[in-house]
Amino acid sequence: MAGTSMLAMAQAPISGNIQAVVAKGPAGNKASVKTIKYPVTKTADSSTTFFGQKVADPYRWLENDMSAETKDWVKKQNEVTFAYLKNIPFRDKIKTRLTELWNYEKYTAPFKEGAYTYFYKNNGLQNQYVLYREKEGGAPEVFLDPNKFSADGTTSLAGIDFTKDGSLCAYQISEGGSDWRKVIVLNTATKEKIGDTLQDVKFSGLSWAGNDGFFYSSYDKPKGSQLSAMTQNHKLYYHKLGTKQNADKLIFGGSEQPRRYVGGSVTEDGKYLIISAANATYGNELYIKDLATPDAPIRPIVTGFDNEHEVVFSDDHFLYIVTNLDAPNRRLVAADIQNPTTDNWTKLIPQTNFPLTVTSCGGKLFAQYTEDAVSKVYQYNLEGKKEREVKLAGLGTASGFAGKRIDKDIYYSFTSYTNPAVIYKYDTATGESIVYKSSEVKFDPSMYESKEVFYISKDGTRVPMIITYKVGTKLDGKNPLMLYGYGGFNISLTPSFSVSNLVFMENGGIYAVANIRGGGEYGDNWHNAGIKMNKQNVFDDFVAAAEYLVDNKYTSRDYLAISGGSNGGLLIGACMTQHPEMFKVCFPAVGVLDMLRYHKFTAGAGWAYDYGTADDSKEMFEYLLGYSPVHNVKAGVCYPATMIMTGDHDDRVVPAHSFKFAAALQKAEPSACNEPILIRIETKAGHGAGKPTSMLIDEQADKWAFMLYNMGLKYGK
Repeated sequence: MAGTSMLAMAQAPISGNIQAVVAKGPAGNKASVKTIKYPVTKTADSSTTFFGQKVADPYRWLENDMSAETKDWVKKQNEVTFAYLKNIPFRDKIKTRLTELWNYEKYTAPFKEGAYTYFYKNNGLQNQYVLYREKEGGAPEVFLDPNKFSADGTTSLAGIDFTKDGSLCAYQISEGGSDWRKVIVLNTATKEKIGDTLQDVKFSGLSWAGNDGFFYSSYDKPKGSQLSAMTQNHKLYYHKLGTKQNADKLIFGGSEQPRRYVGGSVTEDGKYLIISAANATYGNELYIKDLATPDAPIRPIVTGFDNEHEVVFSDDHFLYIVTNLDAPNRRLVAADIQNPTTDNWTKLIPQTNFPLTVTSCGGKLFAQYTEDAVSKVYQYNLEGKKEREVKLAGLGTASGFAGKRIDKDIYYSFTSYTNPAVIYKYDTATGESIVYKSSEVKFDPSMYESKEVFYISKDGTRVPMIITYKVGTKLDGKNPLMLYGYGGFNISLTPSFSVSNLVFMENGGIYAVANIRGGGEYGDNWHNAGIKMNKQNVFDDFVAAAEYLVDNKYTSRDYLAISGGSNGGLLIGACMTQHPEMFKVCFPAVGVLDMLRYHKFTAGAGWAYDYGTADDSKEMFEYLLGYSPVHNVKAGVCYPATMIMTGDHDDRVVPAHSFKFAAALQKAEPSACNEPILIRIETKAGHGAGKPTSMLIDEQADKWAFMLYNMGLKYGK
């Protein structure tokens, strides 16, 4: 249990190659924890009054990411954290093994633009994937190498879009992991830059209207910190090539049509602009604009934010829309382009018991279902007639099946917890899949097994969980186990292969993923059962998963770690403050941890559909206060060994959440406890996207090392 002496953990050898080790100070294990001297974090007399109740906020000063004082705090915390990690005797051994396994060629599915076929490739340890292209019968050539964008690999390619004829492209770059992007236009034949670089683009796709220009989205640049200041009114612009960005035409959004998220996409035939507008991460409107008619009005397809709708394909007559209107698991409808409102929708693919997504390629529709967290895929024609089931390689996750109507070749990838991703080429006429690219990772899938179990949560709800481990692992309660979860925003956790997890599992570790409420595994009802005043269900589901794993002797509390990022970071923070006795090691990463103020930063107000806000009502405030991790740290409690993880450029979930949580935990830790409370702050890194390979390897090596070290174990033979 958290807080127990490491000496009590020197028991029998552990399964596999992870072994118990008696604590003997720095060369053995954690007796050195008592010598950690955390940086002194000052407290300030700051507070907020909600519905007559004053709530102290002594670490609010850490929200100022521009201050020298905050930067000094970050520097000192990192010095303590990395000194501790450096002291772990097998840390370098884990990093070496991780680097060895990571070093294999990786590809993405190809896509055709103009006369070229493009694909991404990583030779093995390159910090960023390189974009290649080739003509039929020709040799591949490098088109864009993001590794040359910056010396340290922290500037990444964040998206690229081509004109219909492939002669021009516009690509986005992200610096230091920020959500703010720059956009650069190239002549694809010569790779010469065209016009000025667009600045301050955020949460945006790029969609070309012919070869003259493209649509993109952004916010006004905020006053103060660009990393943490609120962004409210999203704007959809049209940029005409050869003109300055300040002359770009506002199409939708801004103060006249205030929406927090606005996106525009041109139909494949170039005739129409489809606009999606939303105020939260759930619920959106759809609009359409005729691009062939000058000054054509923007017409509504569906308004209001009670449901979600996405145009997945169009032809001369219809828009094909996936919607949850009257269908919480989603259905596909056809809308007449000339009169596309809901009373003119025709049902094509009805909803089933499992959530539906739809993609299109080669003039076919592909209905993809998540059934108990694994993929099922069916091919349909444009009239909504089912043609066949796509036979997949097993229980796992299929993705892809997307492209242009004129594409003759269709590609998809398949992966699971025990199978590295394989890219398949699919024949729509025969339904045959052939391997296009397979993984060369040094790994034998037959040595591992994944099984799905169902357990019962606190209120009687049946919840799925997938558990993966080495064949022959003895279930005696002595295996180190990592339990991962998310539980929010209608996001489903589906099986995928991870080299990082392999490093853990090949040495006797068990990896478990709980598909808890708040996610999208069973559609909108599953999602809504874990939001606002139902959020406690998410935490209860995760705790019940931990109890199941202990009760069934996959592990014990002395060898149980939990991990999650973003909304999953909130999950870990809430579970460890509600049940500190249950877990040995905790990893809340880039987490939403201050539930009373999350909506005050960047686009955080858009998360209110899932969370509610402390300003909504007295009842909502009290509910949030009841589980907000920052506000539920209690003095005198021995919390599990914890390594909080964040990035100094995270402008999605600002690092102040993690800073405050770390400060509160360090202050509360009693001197009698022997569990480290550390915060690992990655510099020049954001919420996660675009991280260079070198940074990912360091991060994962530190995570496994910290976990095993604090369980009294060592890595390897």
